[in-house]
Amino acid sequence: MTRTSEVHRLRTAADTRAAVFLTAVTWLRIVLVPVVMALVLAGPDTKYAFAVAAALFAIAAITDFVDGFLARRWAKASTLGSFLDTTADKLLVSGALLALVAVDRASPWLALIIVGRELLIMGLRGAVAAGGDLVRPSIWGKAKTNVQFLAIFLAIVRLPERTGPLFLDEYVMIAAAAITVVSAIEYLVRFRAALTLDR
Repeated sequence: MTRTSEVHRLRTAADTRAAVFLTAVTWLRIVLVPVVMALVLAGPDTKYAFAVAAALFAIAAITDFVDGFLARRWAKASTLGSFLDTTADKLLVSGALLALVAVDRASPWLALIIVGRELLIMGLRGAVAAGGDLVRPSIWGKAKTNVQFLAIFLAIVRLPERTGPLFLDEYVMIAAAAITVVSAIEYLVRFRAALTLDR
């Protein structure tokens, strides 16, 4: 075996391990969704359930940043990876919000705005893909995800004292909903051509 072929073999093996690791990290985030939901739902009646749910949610959120960072660093971005990563994020946010609404720690109206936006952009991605293009994340999309993660984490742990008329997490959730709307508008304006009737 020549040195060149040996280097190629080692590089291929490393690429395979990197792809497997990134996929596993994304699947971990998906697997944690029902666990976090169950713990939040059990929170009112089970000691430490909210604390454990918050810790697991934080781990899931961190894996999102780790996954994206490593994918860029190792140049392992792929269509499947992007699909799984986006799906995992939406499942995590939507599942946690549904559980928080059920235990009265999140407004159903704000949850509707956030989840509705995700469904809207999923439809937009499909329309754009049908035209042979790709919806790439914007700064507003990234900001939306970060603030949503923070708002959900704070709602799970919920500090006992109010800040004025609302809890701290409720202010952050309002901010998350506002940024979510701005993000949706930005995507719709950027890809409005995909929604025209003459396509």
